[in-house]
Amino acid sequence: MKKIITISREFGAGGGSIGQLTAERLGYAFYDKELILETAKQSNLDVQELALYDEKVPVNFGFAQSLFDFYNKPLNERLFKAQKQVIQKIAEKGNCVIVGRNASSILKEYDYTLHVFIHAPSYYRIKRMKEQFPDMSEMQLAEKLQSVDHARKKYCAFYTDTVFGMASFYDLSINTEKIGIDTAVEIICSLAQK
Repeated sequence: MKKIITISREFGAGGGSIGQLTAERLGYAFYDKELILETAKQSNLDVQELALYDEKVPVNFGFAQSLFDFYNKPLNERLFKAQKQVIQKIAEKGNCVIVGRNASSILKEYDYTLHVFIHAPSYYRIKRMKEQFPDMSEMQLAEKLQSVDHARKKYCAFYTDTVFGMASFYDLSINTEKIGIDTAVEIICSLAQK
């Protein structure tokens, strides 16, 4: 039986680390930013442009644009469609952990999935990010957290008509301040192995 774990996360809560550690422990394939590169290869899109638009909604999207074919849509629309196809191909192979990119919504109808949301209070996330970005002030980190979380919420709502972080859209929600990274990995692995 092939299994799929998706991890949605607040910025700085440790979702990427949890995903990577979970994949290593289970011997699963791990996918995060490399989805962008895979999408670029399959869609003949510029990698730098993809990184710029990653997990963001179109700025000037309008109804008339939605009537055009794939290549005339804004880059954001083409990127999401290409990423969706890549995520579905990855899921068909199974035994994988996919972080971000609305994978939980894209794969909601797939069997043997575990959809996880990783979150934590802002002060905890700022503390974690301070270790990774020691040159940034707490104010800069707080602004970055707010900006990235806001973009992810908009991206989720725009492309999936769901609410980022709402418990009913996930199987499991983990607060890393309370649970910790290692225990989160243990919980996810335990559930995946059942």
